[in-house]
Amino acid sequence: MARYSPSIQNLIAQLSSLPGIGGRSAQRLAFYILAMDEKDAQALISSITAARNSTKRCSCCQNFTDSDPCPICSDPMRDKTTVLVVESPKDVSAFERAHEYKGLYHVLHGVFNPMKSMSISDTTIPDLIKRLTEHSEITEVIVATNQTAEGNATALYLSRMLEPSGIKVSRLASGLPMGSDIEYADDLTLLSALKGRITMTGEKNET
Repeated sequence: MARYSPSIQNLIAQLSSLPGIGGRSAQRLAFYILAMDEKDAQALISSITAARNSTKRCSCCQNFTDSDPCPICSDPMRDKTTVLVVESPKDVSAFERAHEYKGLYHVLHGVFNPMKSMSISDTTIPDLIKRLTEHSEITEVIVATNQTAEGNATALYLSRMLEPSGIKVSRLASGLPMGSDIEYADDLTLLSALKGRITMTGEKNET
């Protein structure tokens, strides 16, 4: 005999597939959802549906947005000469939370990772190259991929790709510890890493 009904088991399975949600947490969430009153449950369902239906990628920076271009790309007060390249939309939120960076962004939606069959073409690097070609006002690309083997490999690839263009390519300073994710960094660490960024040239870094 099944421990839970098939519908509850399916709900638990779907919840446990979410990042950072283990089996026990999924069970707690499932029974919390089942205990919600009808109004709150429908509001949750509606918010998920609305987010799925309304959210798209900005045609310029590839960040998630409800409007195209996104509010950051369409903001006339942003510095149009600098593009900060990050792995995910969560990283954009982290930098915006610090209220220090005033330039534009480009979201890769992944990094080069052969172990997971993730190639460069699976990211939005081709969109970034096209964007840089079409916008000559961009003079610096700051690579803010995470301090992991995959993030560093992606940063090196970008520096080699962009070196002939004459665009300055810099990397966040090593104030971010190896293996860390930008989305979990505190504001002071992000600010220090941004201000202390180093120029990337081919296979070596220059201060």
